Amino acid sequence: MSSDQERDIIAEMEESLAEEGSIDLGDMAKDEIESEDISEGEEGQSDLGDDIVSEVTRVTQERDDYLRALQLLQADFENYKKRMAKQQAESKERANEVLVVSLLPALDTMSLALSHAKDGESDPSTVEQVCRAVFEALAREGLEEIVPLGERFDPEVAEAVAHEEGDGESRVVEVFRSGYRWKGRVLRPAMVRVAG
Repeated sequence: MSSDQERDIIAEMEESLAEEGSIDLGDMAKDEIESEDISEGEEGQSDLGDDIVSEVTRVTQERDDYLRALQLLQADFENYKKRMAKQQAESKERANEVLVVSLLPALDTMSLALSHAKDGESDPSTVEQVCRAVFEALAREGLEEIVPLGERFDPEVAEAVAHEEGDGESRVVEVFRSGYRWKGRVLRPAMVRVAG
């Protein structure tokens, strides 16, 4: 059958249906063609939608990975800053400690001058003022003098350079040279005589 014959048949059927008040076959054919186009378009759109969803999922995952990496980097940097601050503080403490250790002989000399001054060799007030001023300045920074006179002998804070017989436990009976603590840590033990 040729296409002309097909058209003629369709036209005749349309006329007969139109006379009976039925549906127009031309419109029916058009609707069929349009529904096929729509279903093909929906499938194309469905594929396109799947591609978009997978791309959004991929980009979201990548974003989350970058965010986690950035958060880890930020935490590492905060830890680094804290570690550096702690190291700087410790370094400053060690530098102060070195300074104090270098000043200990000067304190010893002033203490010796003060003891001679009290024996009447010179005016004790001047030496005492200088000695007190230097010690107070260092004490504000954390220096403590160790003078264990009359206390039980403790080898952690005192070094026994002389010993004499006594009754009972060992006690410090004389301090030859004061010891010093810097912020709770013994810089130099006191030099003492022990009895007991």
